[in-house]
Order: sequence, then structure tokens, then C-alpha cells
Amino acid sequence: MTQSLTERLRPKTLNEFIGQEHLIGEKGVIRKMVKEGKIVSMILWGPPGSGKTTLARLIGQHLGADFVSLSGINQITADLKKIIKRQKETSLFSKKTIIVFIDEIHRLNKTQQTFFLPLIEEGEIVLIGATTENPGFEIIPPLLSRCQVYKLRSLEDQEIKKIISQGLQLFPDHQIDKRALQFLISFSCGDARKAINALELAVNLSRKIDLETIKKAIQIKTISYDKNGDLHYDTFSAFIKSMRGCNPDATLHYLARMIKAGEDPVIIARRMVIFASEDIGNAQPTALILATTCLEAVQMIGMPEAALILAQTATYLACAQKSIAVTTGLQEALKDLETINPGSIPLHLRNQKNLLDQQLGFDQGHIRYQWLIEKLTGKKVNQEYLPENLRDKICYIKDWDENYPKKDGQSSSSSGDNS
Repeated sequence: MTQSLTERLRPKTLNEFIGQEHLIGEKGVIRKMVKEGKIVSMILWGPPGSGKTTLARLIGQHLGADFVSLSGINQITADLKKIIKRQKETSLFSKKTIIVFIDEIHRLNKTQQTFFLPLIEEGEIVLIGATTENPGFEIIPPLLSRCQVYKLRSLEDQEIKKIISQGLQLFPDHQIDKRALQFLISFSCGDARKAINALELAVNLSRKIDLETIKKAIQIKTISYDKNGDLHYDTFSAFIKSMRGCNPDATLHYLARMIKAGEDPVIIARRMVIFASEDIGNAQPTALILATTCLEAVQMIGMPEAALILAQTATYLACAQKSIAVTTGLQEALKDLETINPGSIPLHLRNQKNLLDQQLGFDQGHIRYQWLIEKLTGKKVNQEYLPENLRDKICYIKDWDENYPKKDGQSSSSSGDNS
């Protein structure tokens, strides 16, 4: 059977491997381990097409190890035990290192992950797991503590270009023009496998690969985005931070990524409602009104038209004046409840419900409209509102970034609320 282009291009040595210089370059930690002939159990964490499986195979090949390849999707504990037992018996006389590679290791349940603990601890196997998910969330702590975690990066454009060039060398009668090449590089989103598969489709369509040929081969450009994975959270994080940084262009870029990937528009709108209060607050109160209206409109209209509503609101929030006075004020008040005895509510602020309350002094001496008395008399009315032990406490600082450092956490109110 004819090998796929992916297999034909798979590097045979570490020197042929493209990308991940921080791991396999001359000073890379994995290259040093391989050179010294000593390898530790590890988790290779990175996006699709970054070379996790290939790197694991090359490690096993360079060490001359017995390499067992498993998948986290369809393995059960009984199967794992049989496979490991059989491999240990095979390697008994050769005394070769047994490397167990598990693709998508995050799909193993806790019991399956626990199975490997004594095997690693006693040095019976070296475990190499590959995952696109954050190991800190998906791998049990005991297993994680026995493995080194190495982060692989999406490939750079130049690295993808080099891989495509190597692929074309296998088809000497084919040519690709600059526009098609650039489109293919952009389409791959740093995923070598995606680039190679698209190239393989294109060479089967035409010897002269132009932009139309590439588009025909891939049909539609997709965005690498897992709604339950790191890219989901990373994109949302970049979206929020771009609004916080007052950059509407970056805001639209990350919004477009989420829209293109099919993110739920209601979730995007809800996050903007939170942002309007958390990062803008009273510096521009209309932000919360617009964000809330956006949420309602998105629910009523739906996609694709709702994309315009999201874009309008997101750019407004990005360009709005910012203040964290409300956020820090609430945090300070909540902190008091955890660290300080909140004290008794002053009697004149308590609700008078019956005769006993009246005799105890509830609500007595309370000035209902302090602002009105001050307006009519022109005199300042001093009425306490906080409990006795918090009399001088200030939580809400309007010009937070201007006044907070000056007063060591305390500041008098001032006009305006912008930061």
C-alpha cells in the first residue's frame, strides 16, 4: 500500500526534525538526554501537528528501545496490563529500555493513569505521553509529579514553508506559485499535518498548483480551535486582554477567531457584560448598558447577523475609558469580612420593626435624606454608616490608579472615575 505523504515526510533522525529548537536544538534538553542515553518519563504537551508523536518515535529509535505505541482513546486497564507484561517478557533478555508512548494520554481515566505509577517508580518503563490539553488539568498529580512536562509550540511560517518544500521535492513535476504557497502556510495555522495533507490533495488535482487549486483541495479554511481545550481559553483570554488594553484591532481579530470557529455568541456576549463592570465600571457606565443590550440582541437575532452586534459592542468596550475602582472596592470589602470582625451595624441604621426595636434605639437619630439637609442648610452633615471598628475604612477609590499608591491603600474621594 502506498504510504501517505505524512509518513513519507516523517523525519528519520533528530537532525531532520523541523521546529521545537528549544527541545531538540544543540542546547535542547531532549537532545541532551538522547545524547547521554538517559531518558526520563515525560509529557509532550502541544497543539496538533507540532511533532509530538514523531519526537517520541525518534527518542525510542535513537535509544534503541523497545517502543510500545498506545492510544488513550481505546485502551482499557486490562489491555494495558497484557501489553506491558508481554513487552517486559520480550525485553527480558535484551535488557532494552521499554518506552511506552501513549497518544492523547489525557483521555485515560484516573484508574488507567494510576496503573503506570509503580511501573515508572520502579524503572520498569519510561512513559512518554502526548496531549493537546493542559496536563495540569488532565493528568493526575501523582503521575504528573513523576514526569517532566515539555511544551511544544505551533510551527512558525518558515518552518511550515520548509516542510512544504520537502514535500514538493517528492513531486518533481509539480510547481506551486507564491500566492498558493502563502495561502497554504496561512491555512495550516502552524499545524504541519494540516499543511502536508492539504498539499497531498493539491498535487493529486494538478501539476500546476495555483491559489484556486489549493482552495479546491481544502474547500474551506478552518481555524484550529477546541471549544473545551487550551485554544478556547487562550483565545478568550487574548480577547479580554485586548479590550482591557484599549486595542480595538486586536479585539476584532480574536473575536473573528471565535466567530470563525463557531463559538457560542451568547458566551461571548456574557463575558463582555462582565468586562463592562469589571474593567470599565463607573468610568463609562453606558458600557454596561450596551453590553447587556448586546446580550439580549444576540439572543434574539442569532448568527450570523449577531456577529455585527458583538463587533460593535467589543470595539466600544475596547475604546471606552477604564476603571477598576468598583472591582478593587468590592474585593477590599470582601477581604475585610475574611480578616476583620465586621462589628455591629450602627443602631441608627437598623430597621425598626416593633416596640422593642424602638426601645433599643433602632432607627433613632437617622437622617433619611442627608444630601437634602446639606443642600437646604449649606452645612455638611456627619452621619456614620460603617460599624465602629471600620469607621475610617475606604474601599471605593474613584481615581484608583492616581490615588491608591499615594495613600498606602487609603484615599479620599475625588471627582471623576477614570483610570
